[in-house]
Amino acid sequence: MNLKALENTYFENIKHTNRMFSKHFHDTYTIGITHDGLFKSTNLNKTVLSYKHSTRIINPNELHGGSSNAWNYTNFYPSVELFSQIYEDMFGLKHVPLFEKHIVDDAVLYNLLLRLFRSVYAQEVQMKIEILLINAVSYLIKNYTHATKEYTGFFDAPIIMNGSIEYINDMLDSTITLDDLAHNAQLSKYHFLRVFKKHMGITPHNYILNQRIYKATKSIIEGDRAIDASINSGFSDQSHFNRNFKKVYGYSPKTLFNKSNIILYK
Repeated sequence: MNLKALENTYFENIKHTNRMFSKHFHDTYTIGITHDGLFKSTNLNKTVLSYKHSTRIINPNELHGGSSNAWNYTNFYPSVELFSQIYEDMFGLKHVPLFEKHIVDDAVLYNLLLRLFRSVYAQEVQMKIEILLINAVSYLIKNYTHATKEYTGFFDAPIIMNGSIEYINDMLDSTITLDDLAHNAQLSKYHFLRVFKKHMGITPHNYILNQRIYKATKSIIEGDRAIDASINSGFSDQSHFNRNFKKVYGYSPKTLFNKSNIILYK
């Protein structure tokens, strides 16, 4: 198995947070374990508790948010390509696994993920990390996959949205107007808003903001200054980026410079 898809996977280890998390999404999966404390998690308009030794599973592009209370957790954000690659090796089909259960109480899964996270943060040899990754993800897929979709490279976006998503991602560092988006999709502004919100679950404005935060975050982890990363990602200034970053992640961008907590796997 060639796990190049593990490259540039984001890991975060956060201790004792008591913050609110505004609704947002990732174009990756979010897989995390709670070590201690509580997280009141809202996912697909359902609110459930993530408690000690539970695992939190979020599919790509699912809106989620919540509030924390003395929450200690570790997350990672594996790509659709990574999960579909492991699924294909298990079952011979290039499919994307989807998970219905959001919070899982499974000691085996918790410990498999815990060993993976410890290995990543200890910077152990690549082969060991990949073995632990395969063990954890294959267990998750085997026991908790609810449905699958054929892998297409775009996750759950109809053809009319693909062009809009590509346009937004290409123009993140520029001013993007609703007129631009509607014209690109060859729709009226009213119709474009309805179609976008129906299929993406959020407004174009919130989608653009989310993607700009993700782009700037990745740049900072790769070594760019926060001010450069924020401007190159389309934010008007660093304070605008800082405010919106904290709403999504629950901590300030300064935490990204603490390499003991935040890792971009290479």
